Amino acid sequence: MDAAAVHKRKRPEEADPSAGELDLSAADAVEVLDLRAAKRLLLAFERRLRDNLEARMKYPDDPARFADSEIALHAETDRLRLLAGAPELFPDLVPIGLASSLASLLTHDNVDLAAAAASLLADLTDSEDPSDLAAVQALADALVDANALDLLVHNLSRFSETDPDEAEAVHNTLAVLENLLDLRPNLADKVCGGTKLLRWLLSRVKAREFDANKQYASEILAILLQNSPANQKRLGQINGVDALLQAVAMYKSRDPKTSDEEEMLENLFDCLCCVLMPLENKERFVKAEGVELMIIIMKQKKLAYSSATRTLDFAMTKFPPACERFVDVLGLKTAFAAFMGKIPVNKKNKKESYQEELEERIISLIASLFGGITKGSRRMRLLGKFVENECEKIDRLMELYTRYSDRVKEETERLDSLDLEDLEMDDDERYNRKLEAGLYTLQLIALILGHIWHSGNSQMRARVELLLKQNKLTKQDVKSILEEYHDNIGDLDGPEEKERAQVRTKEIIDAL
Repeated sequence: MDAAAVHKRKRPEEADPSAGELDLSAADAVEVLDLRAAKRLLLAFERRLRDNLEARMKYPDDPARFADSEIALHAETDRLRLLAGAPELFPDLVPIGLASSLASLLTHDNVDLAAAAASLLADLTDSEDPSDLAAVQALADALVDANALDLLVHNLSRFSETDPDEAEAVHNTLAVLENLLDLRPNLADKVCGGTKLLRWLLSRVKAREFDANKQYASEILAILLQNSPANQKRLGQINGVDALLQAVAMYKSRDPKTSDEEEMLENLFDCLCCVLMPLENKERFVKAEGVELMIIIMKQKKLAYSSATRTLDFAMTKFPPACERFVDVLGLKTAFAAFMGKIPVNKKNKKESYQEELEERIISLIASLFGGITKGSRRMRLLGKFVENECEKIDRLMELYTRYSDRVKEETERLDSLDLEDLEMDDDERYNRKLEAGLYTLQLIALILGHIWHSGNSQMRARVELLLKQNKLTKQDVKSILEEYHDNIGDLDGPEEKERAQVRTKEIIDAL
């Protein structure tokens, strides 16, 4: 190993200052980088583990007879922390028992030793240097083969968080799980399918009192749900939608007290948005009065205002029952207040990016309402909002249209000025760049304008025509945007849904 690589690594005692003082000499620090020394460390640990288990079996009712071997095993476990500074040796240590021995220590009857195993594993699986990735992945794979996932999840319920040391053990156990998921993202489905991890995490985030472990549980839950439709469905099946609603309901009329608590609340809303991807969970959300809760949070104008708006956007996208419930519980007034720019101002949302993201969420939400409510009194109430106060909301819509249109034109001109062949940019990439620059939001605004025109209301049509003329635009400009939208509707929700969406869009285009 070269000197530069050694220099980059953490000193073992820095890996976990709370692990106790290690009796290290200068020779030890050099030896840790040597495979022979590492094997000696591991064999010494395994010998202490074997001696302790034999003593426990021989004198099961006399703790005094195996206490010394337990102390020695704990010390040897701490010495293994040296290996965290030499992950390149893991592939050579795994075949001689590194993963299997540490996994067995997780099952130790002495909870302190099980906690020490979790702390050690948190260090060993924490890889920040890309050059160490393959070696640490080898350890992660061996731990999975040694049933470590089951053992780690079992210990979450075994540790009592009323004891500070065991609360720290829970934190370390979550750290190991996070590290394994980072090393092997495909483990997200495996750990949730084969253990009770989701149930434990749900119960933990529902606890009323905030602490570091509740925050960490929310973070792990968000990771598990993020890119896993299977886990999103699993959570719904164990009453997870209702549990998450209970967790965020604690903040309907109060703000988090610290930045950590604020981060936890964001994690919980991230979980809600992920879990609302499957259709059946949208149904559960509506049944559990999630729409009502989000409106209450918005009305309270607390820190969770934008998160509640984002959650409603997810719930109402391509799901008419949520749109209908939203209108029935008087959500239009709250949504259109935000649409008109009347949003609560605090230290967090003064940033322009926050305001813009919220603006785009509200536009998406209103577009979902038009797509989900196609007839009846609810449709009339929605359209009626655009007639109020001399069509002020159409004025706002056109203001947004021109702003996003200018932004997309600017990006289009920028792309036209580039040599796309040199950039290896095809038409799809070019289209995606325009979407990122605001085209998607512009398309939604054009859709809303199209729905307004399609209604046939003469007052609203006259207002739209007047504003288009004032901005030197025509209906053809709006149609062009909708035609591009129509041609690029994907089939992510299946070919039938794609065809339905295209038919609806074509009707609006034809009406223009």
